[in-house]
Amino acid sequence: MNDTTEVTQVLQQFKVPVTVFTMLPCLLFLYVNGVMLLAVLRKPVFQESSRYILFGHLLLTESLQLLVSVLLFIMAVAAVRMISYACVLLTLFATVTVKMSPLNLAVMSLERYVAICFPLRHADIATTRRTGVAIAVMWTAASLDAFTQLLIFVRLENTSSTVPRYCSRQNVFQLQISVTLYKVFNILYFVIVSIIIIYTYIAIMITVKSASASVREGSKAHKTVLLHLFQLGLCLVSTMFSMMNSGQLVGVLFVVLIILPKCLSPLIYGLRDQTFRHVFIYYFTFGFKVTNKAFPKS
Repeated sequence: MNDTTEVTQVLQQFKVPVTVFTMLPCLLFLYVNGVMLLAVLRKPVFQESSRYILFGHLLLTESLQLLVSVLLFIMAVAAVRMISYACVLLTLFATVTVKMSPLNLAVMSLERYVAICFPLRHADIATTRRTGVAIAVMWTAASLDAFTQLLIFVRLENTSSTVPRYCSRQNVFQLQISVTLYKVFNILYFVIVSIIIIYTYIAIMITVKSASASVREGSKAHKTVLLHLFQLGLCLVSTMFSMMNSGQLVGVLFVVLIILPKCLSPLIYGLRDQTFRHVFIYYFTFGFKVTNKAFPKS
């Protein structure tokens, strides 16, 4: 009994340093995402392209997810007890933002598919208005699981005014039907997104090999879609560990398994783009490294 007490006291002593260590990379990632989002918003040339609009939307959803994940992690470490409905809304919003990443990657892959396989129709298909409609559809699709879970909670699970222990999905959605639906929706989303990305990758590869013109642009596009597939893998790793250990991962594991995969996606994608990289470096270094001539004028 004394040994258990001593172990608990040791863990309590390391709680604050571990939390601080965890927050530092999270704050860094938030700053990087914020700078990239600022770069998209400050340059009109980016706001007129469906490709960069979707990238900016990816940055926004990833940042929102990072903020919610950090908030839930802090409350789990501090063992904060919340009102059940407040916890439900917070966890459901986290669920929606988690699903937005793969959906956004699928739409970005479709945009590249249209640009390479149907170049003459790209300007008519990938308009800013249709991009906005696609974003609205993404939010609707990502919210289906959340609305279903909320309905089940209100009708069947609302038995306590406060959440036991701390706010997490496992502590508020305890019925087997909720757990099953959560897993089914996640599998369904990732299967659909995987099919879309793999199909667009193969279609772009075939187009590039059969076309004699714009080979360089096509090759770049199929590498971009391949990157989307890699990013989907990162999203899958993050989501799988979230499903198994949400609210229970500590310190380094939380950063490596939950935060890092989500933050690498927009960072890698943004730095690969030559035009966007100059703008990002300019704002990231407060204008000291890159001159205004290095990127498009606003």
